[in-house]
Amino acid sequence: MTKVKICGLMDKQTVDEVCRLGADYIGFVFAKSKREVSPEQVRLLTEDVPSSIKKVGVFVSPTIGQLQMVIEKAGLDLVQIHGEFPEGTCSVPMIQAKSVKGNERNLATTADFLLLDAPPKEYYGGNGEPFSWETIQPNTLPQEKLFVAGGLTVANVQQAIAYFQPFGVDVSSGVETNGVKDLAKIQAFINQVKEYDHVPTTR
Repeated sequence: MTKVKICGLMDKQTVDEVCRLGADYIGFVFAKSKREVSPEQVRLLTEDVPSSIKKVGVFVSPTIGQLQMVIEKAGLDLVQIHGEFPEGTCSVPMIQAKSVKGNERNLATTADFLLLDAPPKEYYGGNGEPFSWETIQPNTLPQEKLFVAGGLTVANVQQAIAYFQPFGVDVSSGVETNGVKDLAKIQAFINQVKEYDHVPTTR
């Protein structure tokens, strides 16, 4: 079953609805971004989140000390790192995000999970643009711990799953309208993932 991560959440009503709609992972941005939130906010936003739904903090080039401080304040279950990956041991599983610019030769990771994303623009992640999937050979990747992000929408998420066969898919701007999370788009996105997983086929 392909996991779904909805990222860039900022208000409690949306967090609660995303959980009800069937997300497996919910993401909160602790780096410079139009979706940036504080650890204290996230603690309040997630007070009713079931333990089965994992809370992910998104960071850019943090230190282990910075990670641990936010993990404890926000109550995170995982951390997702863009930019420089920190050295040291973390108390929760780590997702290493790697930008795919084309003809990548080094997508190996020592992290618990690998996330493929489009190259950064003003910010890392959440830019709504896909990377060139065909530059990646999925069978060379650790698909059992792979997340795919970058420009995913209702229209292309099934193709992404078919191509990469990932552990999970990650979406932020692809389920927004005018920069705000759109619950109808989130429901449709999750439905597309579940539909792919449940339809028997000779893919």
